[in-house]
Amino acid sequence: MKVHFIAIGGSVMHHLAIALKKKGYEVTGSDDDIFEPSRSKLAAYDLLPTQFGWFPEKIHVQLDAVILGMHAKADNPELQKARQLGLKVYNFPEYIFELSKSKQRVVIAGSHGKTTVTSMVVHVLQYWQKKIDFLVGATTAEREETVRLTEEAPVILLEGDEYPSSPLDKRPKFLHYHQHIGVVTGIAWDHINAYPIYEDYLKQFTLFLEASCKAGTLIYCEEDETLKALVEKADMPHDVNLIPYKTHAHEIDRGLTYLISNNGKKVPVNFFGKHNLMNVSAAFEVALKQGVNKEEFYEAIASFKGASKRLELIKENKITKVFRDFAHAPSKLKATVDAVKSQFPQSKVVACMELHTFSSLNPEFIAHYKDSMRSADEALVYINPNTVAKKGFKQIDESALRFAFNNPGLRFYDNEKKLYDDLSAKTWNNSILLLMSSGNFNNMDIDALTQHIVL
Repeated sequence: MKVHFIAIGGSVMHHLAIALKKKGYEVTGSDDDIFEPSRSKLAAYDLLPTQFGWFPEKIHVQLDAVILGMHAKADNPELQKARQLGLKVYNFPEYIFELSKSKQRVVIAGSHGKTTVTSMVVHVLQYWQKKIDFLVGATTAEREETVRLTEEAPVILLEGDEYPSSPLDKRPKFLHYHQHIGVVTGIAWDHINAYPIYEDYLKQFTLFLEASCKAGTLIYCEEDETLKALVEKADMPHDVNLIPYKTHAHEIDRGLTYLISNNGKKVPVNFFGKHNLMNVSAAFEVALKQGVNKEEFYEAIASFKGASKRLELIKENKITKVFRDFAHAPSKLKATVDAVKSQFPQSKVVACMELHTFSSLNPEFIAHYKDSMRSADEALVYINPNTVAKKGFKQIDESALRFAFNNPGLRFYDNEKKLYDDLSAKTWNNSILLLMSSGNFNNMDIDALTQHIVL
């Protein structure tokens, strides 16, 4: 099979390209720029383009498929050439479906938690040596792959994103997967660049619910009132098996979280926070559907170290810890800050987040961050002025941020060197640094900062 990727450097696209090459496909690709870590990973598999840019001559009639990434525009010259030649053009969720038509498809959706739930289930099934394919948004300590596609696995676990599929297809990605088992973790308005009206955002999840197949299964968080109302109203097949879940029974003792198993046994785990205790309940229900029994689930989940940048403990000593998290939307930010403060109530929590995405920098949306960092002992917000300019917004000042976050003590940074220096100069005795962003603080050297803080 010969496959060409337009915008091969995307976060999922490059992993898919590598997975297909491992399957023996002949893979080519183009992009106008590729950043780390995609660049090094593609180079390791001899998939990094020798020149950046778009080259219509790479498109030819021998190609079996062209896969279009979100980074490419509708007028991309390679895309235009593919259309002229009548080639089949897929967005990546369409192509994943093509490769998994014969498999049972488990799709984990939701505004938050889907990466963690998917990673938990993959970990449990791999622990018990079950054959499984997957597409998930992060690596773990035990797993470097984010995409695995094989011929023999009877099941594929798919992290289902509600974001539009491609420049040509505004349908959410999760609608392309046609799930047999669907999971929805919860709903909180996100991606306002794609869904500027809240009701339109909700509609995407209604469409996902109503895409449940006859005699399929829907697993959902009943503690989310918005989601619960959507489930009750959705026009699903009458024989869909509805499985609600809630926060897992647990105890917290001296900074450690224990799940309370079905037989009352305390199971120590490496993750914490109310949101993760809901996530593990979802993972539990999915794992049971894959033939793992309750005792086997608890044995396996005890060794789950967490997904990359999802409350990831970077470094610690006896007096200090540094965590990194992907949190950027208001609900994710609040859940993460609350989790750390609840887990370590005697420690001072310094929460530092970057407003980086289109939604988070939109002046009409920023009020949704109200009280999202109130649990922190110190709240710091960083904004890269260049990012604001590229997204077409005006610069935000400190007083406006304090008002939006409803946090008069909040400190604002628009210079990562100043932020680095101030964090380095702090005394970190009995303190925790929590770094949160879907970006990288304008390439601030987080490894060096962490090394300095945690001696």
